Amino acid sequence: MTSRTRISSTMTSIKQILPLLTLAALTLGGVGVACSDSDDDEGHGGWVRSRADVAPVSNPNDSEECGACHMAYQPGLLPADAWARIMDPTALADHYGDDASLSEELRREIAAYLSANAADLAERTRSRAFALALSSGTAGGSLPRISETDYFQRKHDEIPARMVKDNPRVGSFSQCNSCHRDAAKGVYNEHQVSIPGFGDWED
Repeated sequence: MTSRTRISSTMTSIKQILPLLTLAALTLGGVGVACSDSDDDEGHGGWVRSRADVAPVSNPNDSEECGACHMAYQPGLLPADAWARIMDPTALADHYGDDASLSEELRREIAAYLSANAADLAERTRSRAFALALSSGTAGGSLPRISETDYFQRKHDEIPARMVKDNPRVGSFSQCNSCHRDAAKGVYNEHQVSIPGFGDWED
């Protein structure tokens, strides 16, 4: 084999394995392999961490005001018209049974942020799924609920009530971050679900 032939053969081999090397780099660098966390008591150490599939909350006032009572839900979990109904001044005065009234300036700011980044305007695939019509559970004038979207119900229909509603460590399907440990970061990967008291969920 001549030197020119050997060089040509080597270049061909490099071209063949380059895509595999690139994929490996993206997998280990872009996503990252998780190590066991010190506060991990449910046995889900060793997960391969996912990128956020719903854009994380980026508005400080939204994080502070909404996060004071519950997880600050990402705008990409509801369509814009649903957020508009939730952020209406009258609705905030009776916010799912609580008074969540805000100053008008703050209300307008958070409402604008939620609407501008809502599911029907988002680019991420999971958010687009939440943009579909809400189920009939919001009929009769009640406020929209993330847990009543068709997509949410379809993804949670096999989880028994004893693991969530009847579980004192969860209490409601609205407590996303009880089972989705990286929910606050916008990660809702179904393979990274750990239900308190029951451990990892296998769909």
